[in-house]
Amino acid sequence: MEEANVQAVSSPVTVCGDSHGQFYDVMELFRIGGQPPYTNYLFMGDYVDRGYYSVETVTLLIALKARYPKRITLTRGNHESRQITQVYGFYDECLRKYGNANVWRFFTDLFDYLPLTALVEKAIFCLHGGLSPQLDSLDQILALDRVQEVPHEGPICDLLWSDPDDRCGWGISPRGAGYTFGQDLSETFNHTNGLTLICRAHQLVLEGYNWGHDKHLVTIFSAPNYCYRCGNQAAIMEMDEHLEYTFLQFDPAPRTNETTVQQRVPDYFL
Repeated sequence: MEEANVQAVSSPVTVCGDSHGQFYDVMELFRIGGQPPYTNYLFMGDYVDRGYYSVETVTLLIALKARYPKRITLTRGNHESRQITQVYGFYDECLRKYGNANVWRFFTDLFDYLPLTALVEKAIFCLHGGLSPQLDSLDQILALDRVQEVPHEGPICDLLWSDPDDRCGWGISPRGAGYTFGQDLSETFNHTNGLTLICRAHQLVLEGYNWGHDKHLVTIFSAPNYCYRCGNQAAIMEMDEHLEYTFLQFDPAPRTNETTVQQRVPDYFL
């Protein structure tokens, strides 16, 4: 509740994309990127659905946020919604693991409060999806009333659903929500708001990260072998105090038995 729609984040910080319930791959992410709280993290949404361990993944990230609120930032993704989670797995997983929908209800109520975007050192704009034709400035994002289910249309929907495109201007999104937006719009938004980069998630990219719009924008995807079948690498973006960034790519965590996995988990995660 105390955080802003554009949550200020200090560097150094490691920026992460979708994790989609792939709990053991999140543990691999921490092994590659450094364990919290010794590494600062910014996650850009989509913690649940698709993978087998949405409950464990989102519980861990929220617990870390509660324990180290200044060390971890969580923004909202398009899957942090009641409607989407009833279709893509989180709702059913909660029913299966708890016997009722209470945990799903508590989490989806919580999702309404997640910040929509984050801003690293007033220069790197981080969000799940993309730009909106109704938003020209960060001040307009700050003025939104975010505490609600993700709408089917409008600026909040666009921030969580839109995708970059090779064509200039606005386009109709094949997802059925949000828009596509061209390089001209990314350049204008960055210039208007004094930004150097838009950093976003939301799209599977086979190498884990992908530059777009003449390096005015980068996509980061942090779920390796997405849905356990896509064969993609994952990536995270390490950003130092000078806003110099390095991409770390990683493959899925070894599929081991529970005892071996627990031996790899730091004590404060257990």
